[in-house]
Amino acid sequence: MELIRVHGLDRAIAIMWDRYHEPLSLEAMADSAFLSRFHFSRLFRSRTGTSPGRFLAAIRIFKAKHLLLETEMSVTDIAYAVGYNSPGAFISRFTRSVGISPARYRWLAAHGIPQLFHTRTVGPHRRATIGGRIVLPPVDVPVKVYVGVFDSPIVQGLPTSCDILEASGEYLLRDVPEGEWYLRAAAIDPDDITTRPSMRRPVAVGSHGAFTVAAGADLTIDLELQPPGVFDLPILVALPELDSNTHGSRRRHSSARLERYSARAL
Repeated sequence: MELIRVHGLDRAIAIMWDRYHEPLSLEAMADSAFLSRFHFSRLFRSRTGTSPGRFLAAIRIFKAKHLLLETEMSVTDIAYAVGYNSPGAFISRFTRSVGISPARYRWLAAHGIPQLFHTRTVGPHRRATIGGRIVLPPVDVPVKVYVGVFDSPIVQGLPTSCDILEASGEYLLRDVPEGEWYLRAAAIDPDDITTRPSMRRPVAVGSHGAFTVAAGADLTIDLELQPPGVFDLPILVALPELDSNTHGSRRRHSSARLERYSARAL
């Protein structure tokens, strides 16, 4: 019975990817999985960590990123193309999800993102530090591993703190505020020339959360990454596709954090 339900979710997610531009209702998605709306929503959240509606919204933003980078369509046309009835609603959703506006995202793809920079904590800890080991599955390609903490199960917006590695190894995230957080990691092949950066999917992913952070805490969380599956959401943050578009650099940034350019860029 459980296998039948999982196959039903597979069908529903496949429909989301194929018909993301349509006004898909919860009832239609549940019907495709042969489940009631209540059971579909509950099972979907237990498998993906989020609701069907938010999963569909993530797919739409992922598709919008592709159109912004690979076409000359206007932001308004892209909004309608990915299923939004209002360009304003699309711009708001995109900005919350990616961390920058659609227009700024397109501009940065052409001109490069602000440099990631090192952060060092001097003196007593005022916020938490999270560290641990990232373990990759066997891969036969060079990768960049993006590790960050987010306030949502969906990898969206700017991470509160992030680190970038180029292999299995130790990561370190500084200045994490008190609260409930989600740790996410994704390994990307930056040299994959067969797939456009805007459509590139991770070769491995890992997650941990939700977990609570207290002020001044030092937490150790190890992550073992696995090949992505159908229940993994697309990555919505501006990295990695913009990062892999800039200079092809391959550096390990110890305790690097994204410069918070979004406040200036919007």
